[in-house]
Amino acid sequence: MSTRFDPSFYRRFYKNPRTRVTTREEMSRRANAIAGLMRYLELPVKSILDAGCGLGLMRASLLRSFPGATYTGIEVSEHLCKQYGWTQASLAAYRPARRFDLIVCYDVLQYLTDRESVRALANLGRLCRRGLYFHAPTHEDWADNADLSCSDSDIQLREANWYRERLDRNFSHVGFGLHVRRGVAFAQWEMEKPAEKRL
Repeated sequence: MSTRFDPSFYRRFYKNPRTRVTTREEMSRRANAIAGLMRYLELPVKSILDAGCGLGLMRASLLRSFPGATYTGIEVSEHLCKQYGWTQASLAAYRPARRFDLIVCYDVLQYLTDRESVRALANLGRLCRRGLYFHAPTHEDWADNADLSCSDSDIQLREANWYRERLDRNFSHVGFGLHVRRGVAFAQWEMEKPAEKRL
């Protein structure tokens, strides 16, 4: 896995303006949205885990939003770990001695097998103290949302409910990809909840 994510992978999907799948600006907006939701729900953040952090495009915005918070980036790419100083680890096997107030897991699990993904999702439940932002492209996204001209097609596509069923074991989904660990107190107006939570 670590050899797959070599310099050419990041040049193609993140650095080359003609072939990249996202931009620094988009990732900054995403980080600001995550931080805004955590603050709105009054969930304090002193520690952040960016699981599969890649180039670390959300790091600066997250740290600006949560002054004094620690940021840990984990990544399987040996190349990126050497370049940016991330911890080389797979989310399926990562076992730090601490938990994190906020975990960001953006576009990671589509690169893992089903068995690895199940372990990674269970690990998110162990590692997360308060909030989890989770995103992975699904079968539904591939049909309706993904820009197939630049998206990496060498991935594991699963139904959205495959992820939801496993996330629901440890988290409550509050919308826009943010999940709050079960047992953590927070207030949310009824009309702010995702539709499936209102049924």
